[in-house]
Amino acid sequence: MNLSARKIQQKLALDKKFVWIKRQTTAKETRTVKDLKLPGIEFVQEYNRYYPNTTLAAQALGFTGLDGKGLEGLEFYYNRQLKGLRNTSKVFIDARGNGFSRAEDKQLADTSGHNLVLTIDGNIQYITESALLEAVDQYMADSAMAIVMQPQTGAVLAIAHYPTINPNSYLKFDRSLWRNRTVTDPFEPGSTMKIFSAAAALEYGNIKHNDLFFCENGSYKIGKNVVHDIGKHGWLSLQQIIKFSSNIGAVKISEKVGSKNLYHTLQTFGFGTKTGIDCPGETTGSLFHYSSWSNMDIGAISFGHGIAVSAVQLITAVSAIANDGILMKPYIVKEISDQMGNPVNSVKPAKVRRVISSRTARILQNILKTVISEDGTGINAALDRYSVCGKTGTARKIDEEGRYSNKKHIASFVGFTPSENPAIAILVVIDEPKGNHYGGVVAAPVFKKIAQQTLNYLNVPPEGDSTKFRVSVEKTVNG
Repeated sequence: MNLSARKIQQKLALDKKFVWIKRQTTAKETRTVKDLKLPGIEFVQEYNRYYPNTTLAAQALGFTGLDGKGLEGLEFYYNRQLKGLRNTSKVFIDARGNGFSRAEDKQLADTSGHNLVLTIDGNIQYITESALLEAVDQYMADSAMAIVMQPQTGAVLAIAHYPTINPNSYLKFDRSLWRNRTVTDPFEPGSTMKIFSAAAALEYGNIKHNDLFFCENGSYKIGKNVVHDIGKHGWLSLQQIIKFSSNIGAVKISEKVGSKNLYHTLQTFGFGTKTGIDCPGETTGSLFHYSSWSNMDIGAISFGHGIAVSAVQLITAVSAIANDGILMKPYIVKEISDQMGNPVNSVKPAKVRRVISSRTARILQNILKTVISEDGTGINAALDRYSVCGKTGTARKIDEEGRYSNKKHIASFVGFTPSENPAIAILVVIDEPKGNHYGGVVAAPVFKKIAQQTLNYLNVPPEGDSTKFRVSVEKTVNG
């Protein structure tokens, strides 16, 4: 049984009427000890949670401990519903500890635990995890995560992590891998935040999609700081700023919009607050009040630095653009049922609020389609016979000395498809890829794999003659 005789002796020497020698023994261990016929040794049958799909959606599902109590994920969040109630009885005992009458029985109406019916689809989850693993292997990334969501409802169809864990043997994995990082861990999003800078410009800045901004040929000084673009751009329209992912263009937009309007837009989309998803440990992210912003702060926030978001916040906010400007509350459990399968509680899609007008949402959708067109930073996310709206993101990480690193990046892509009546929204985040670190190169192809296979699986009708743009291997795409 892999236990030392000394430890067993110490347990038996305790002044207790009952001690555990070992719990959840194997069949072989149990049989071996029973054959010894040791006096005073009894056997108690226990139940143990088993996860037949092992690593699939492991961090989202979580796991239970030795006593069947949920410790992480949905197991923890819904522990009360899953565990059920207990039958109890009181028995009088005499001075010798002998029971002589049953004083009271308390029979509870329903003692069995309930079932959870999830929005997560096993096939979409597998598609997402497989695509994520391929990218991690190809770019030797430290970690990665992805979410697939229904924009019109907020239902989560997949939550993927790398590295993952096996909840059947969670103690073999580092504790840092147990949590659902799409919900608990904030990160600086980089250029995906330009989507919301554009939303602020259209909604509050009296700016049109074709209004021009001078992008300083790739270098723009703000006080003692200098903002750079990868390419040297002159005059760009709002639409082109998003298409080519110009940092300087985003700064110019934010200067015209103003800190108050930008802050209000970000807050309305849900940044800086919890989404309310039914998962434990949700972070609020980080969005400081605009009254504390410097000129450089407003510029940096406009292109996704100086602000921290969770993956679930970001995909939920982008889904609002796909959903005609209406923000939905994300959720994973759609029904709680009893042991007979009868519904106990059903979860219906919940509208949070309208974040932008229908007109602004439509303009943004058209702008985000150009990101996937020829010369756009998201060309590698283009699908066969389906249109895509999306945005690349490349964020520099803060190093140990508190400065932005030139070597460590977060590459991301977020988008939805088809552009008309979107069926799915997808976010892909790759942490510290090696060799190439641009979201358009590292994360966009992952989006493509997940989206193409998921649309086929869901039998979403193709859009006919939609053009699929192809980029040669020699061509460099940044973003």
